[in-house]
Formats: sequence, structure tokens, C-alpha cells
Amino acid sequence: MTIQQIINKVKSNNPKADLDLLKLAYDFADKAHDKQKRKTGEPYIQHSLHTAFLLAQIKADINTVIAGILHDVPEDTEKSLEDIEKNFGAEIAGLVEGITKLSKIKYRGVERYRESLRKMFLAMARDLRVILIKFCDRLHNLRTLDALPLEKRTRIARETMEIYAPIAGLLGIWRLKWQMEDICFKYLYGEEYKKLEYKYEVEKKVERNQYSQKIKNILDTPLRKEKIEYDIEDRFKHLYSIYMKMQNKNRKFDEIYDVFALRVIVPTISDCYKTMGIIHSLWKPNPDRIKDYIAVPKPNGYRSLHTTVFGPENRATEFQIRTREMHEEALYGIAAHWHYKQKDGDEASYTSQPQWIKEILRIQRESESTNDFISNLKLNVFHDRIFVFSPQGDVFDLPKNSTPVDFAYIVHTEIGNKATGTLINNKMSSLDQPLKNGDLVEIITEKNRKGPNRDWLKFVKTHRAREKIRQATKASKLDQIKKMIPGI
Repeated sequence: MTIQQIINKVKSNNPKADLDLLKLAYDFADKAHDKQKRKTGEPYIQHSLHTAFLLAQIKADINTVIAGILHDVPEDTEKSLEDIEKNFGAEIAGLVEGITKLSKIKYRGVERYRESLRKMFLAMARDLRVILIKFCDRLHNLRTLDALPLEKRTRIARETMEIYAPIAGLLGIWRLKWQMEDICFKYLYGEEYKKLEYKYEVEKKVERNQYSQKIKNILDTPLRKEKIEYDIEDRFKHLYSIYMKMQNKNRKFDEIYDVFALRVIVPTISDCYKTMGIIHSLWKPNPDRIKDYIAVPKPNGYRSLHTTVFGPENRATEFQIRTREMHEEALYGIAAHWHYKQKDGDEASYTSQPQWIKEILRIQRESESTNDFISNLKLNVFHDRIFVFSPQGDVFDLPKNSTPVDFAYIVHTEIGNKATGTLINNKMSSLDQPLKNGDLVEIITEKNRKGPNRDWLKFVKTHRAREKIRQATKASKLDQIKKMIPGI
């Protein structure tokens, strides 16, 4: 990897970027890491360059790329954070400081590990770019895991799978998530990885390519006729996600039908809907598999149209239809979102927080111990998410299998406390009914109701609902005691 490759990538992202500062950062880091080698035997500066290049690939801003080059300087060389601030300014020094704090986290047993997670989330909450640098640093380290002893390889792979990959998914940075997962899969489940890789890469590759080409040939004429400029890409499911699907659904490889999809990338939102219409005119769609994430984006900002049709040979074939901007945001997540905001002339706010990060901070404030914090976090944030609608059309993001009571407390504490029933998709339902993606939920309340039912604690899924029910039932018990004892 060379500094010129990084310069070229940054320039293609932003022709106005301060490339002189980037070159200065390289010279500074190269001198600071002089004569240092990695376990692989290569010069240490190569790790800094690879980290910075990965950041440029996901369209991180210039200051984040520079911080990527400098990220190991204070910890591993004689140069200090003060030296970085003096040469490159407070913003870059702040990002490097955030990474330096995170890199001090070492695995020293479960308790210390949980505490280190808390620190990581706090660093993210202050400036999300810190975690982008950490992901790219981690991905390059994963690519060179062979140089480490077995025990350390396994520990790093497990830590990545349990913590870094889910956070990358929450930030919508799928490109990094998939790569991290597939590398870790190889180290944690070597035999399963080899078998699946053989089936996927050797046995089925030619067949997939032929089928994909047939679809493209059929679709080309009607798209040209409508004067829609387009690119069609094959989207292959990554090995680890196929493996997980096989485990979760107890299926064999040949029974997984969405191993690949076709992505159609078009110039405008209007072209997205026109393209879906053309696909549906050529092949019969499966009505249960049509998803409009443009009208209703996923909680992490993902936008796209999805449809599965019965294509040639009556074979189930998935299409994802999106604009170039949506495509890059789907791959690079929040970094690409900021990139396009800046491109459009908006000032990107790097400290603005997605809803799920606000949720993490709230869980941290309300958790009594680090153990509570981690278990609440896994339940509320790392769990699969669904989104449901209020009668007013507002979208609410909840963990999978949440109930109307969870929904009620997300909307407002008083709605939860006064809830007596619910309508799901305009049908009367019970308050413990698990909600599904896209449900329309209306809560029926009783103005004179004293408070929630403590039995709800048996089925609610969110930390917020549990805490609010506990608080309300504790308060009502205290009121009862006060009535029984005169003078209180």
C-alpha cells in the first residue's frame, strides 16, 4: 500500500480535500514508526496506510483518513498527542485520542471486557468517526491474523464477531461487517468454512453466473426502451450469513434460496419504481417478498426496493433496486451518508447520533451495573430489529418479538401506564402479542387506570418498558402502604 493510492482515493471522493495535510501526516507517521515491524515482518507504517485506505474506501472525510494514518502514533512511538494537535489541529488529535483510549482495551477476563465495552460505546457517542477508524484498524488486523498464535487469533475473531460486526451492522457499514464476519468464520469454524466455500465457489459458481447473465439479457431491452440508464451487479450472500441461515432454519445449502440477488442501480428514485414495474411485467412477483425501504427506510437509514420474482425456469430470484447514492450508503453506512450531505452543500454533523446510540446512552444511565448494561444492550440493541407504525404513520424501531406494551412505552410513558388493549392492523389483539415488521399498532388506554400490570414484566422485551413498569408499580405499592399507615 502506498500513500499515493490513498491520495487518489481521497481525491476521487472529494476533489477539494487538503491533500497537503494528508502527505504531511504520512511523513509524520512514517518517521514516528521508523524501523518498527509488525508480526508479519512488514514495516509498521503499512498497517497505518491500510487503515487509512479502508477509511477512504468507505468515503470517510479527510480528517478521519488522516487520523487513520496517525492512529497508532501516540501509543507505539515517542510522539505524543500534543505533537499531533500541534501539527494537525484539535479535531484530528481528538479522533486519535479516541482511538488511543480504545486500543488500551485488552481482554483480561469477562468483567474487564464488559467494562471496556462501556468505554467503546462512550467513545462512539462522542464522535462516531472514532469507531469507523477502529473498524478499519480491526479489519486490517484480521487480514493478518495468521501471524499471531492460535489462542490470540481465536480471541480476536470471537471478540470481532460478538461486538464489532454487530455494531458495523447497526451503523449500516455492511462492506466492513461482511468482511469481518467471513474472516472470523474461517478462524472460528474452519471445517464448516472450507466445506461451504467449496460448494459456493466451485460447485455453484458457473451455474450462478449463467443464470445471472440470462436475467441481464432479458432485462436489458425493456430498460433501454424506457431510456433508463442502469448498472446490474450480482449480489452474493456472504459465507457466514449463509452458514447462519443454514443453522437458524435447519436447512442444507441447496435449500437456501436467496444465496444471490441482482442489484439494479439507476439514476433517480423515479427510475427505481419504473424498474420494479418492468421487472414485475416480465416475471410474476411473490407478493410476500416486496419491500419498499425507500418510502420507509430501515432504522439504520438503509434505502432500497426489494422484490422476489419467479424468474426463468420458475426460479425464485431477488432484485434490489436503488440509486447510486443509496447503494453507497448501503455499503458504507453513515460515512457515505455524511459524504453525500457534504457533497450537497450540507454541513455533516459528525457528533449527531442515530437513535440506537441515544438508546445505548440511556441504557447506560439507567443500568445499575456493568453486567446490567451489557445484558440490556444485547437485548435492546444487538437483537434483530423490527419497525412498526403508529396510526399517525410514525415509524418506531424495536427489538424483534417486542409487544404492544413495549411499543406503548416507546411512544410515551403515560400511554404505557394507561394501556388496556391494542389494535394490531385494525384487529383487536392481546398486549403480549409479538409484533412483526410493518405492523400498524394502536394502543387503547383507560384514563382512570391506576398504572401498569406487574405481570407485563413476564413478556416485555425492552429495557425501557421494564424500567417504567417497575417504577410505576413500586410507586403504587408505596401509595398503598401510605394509606394503610396513618400519619405517613
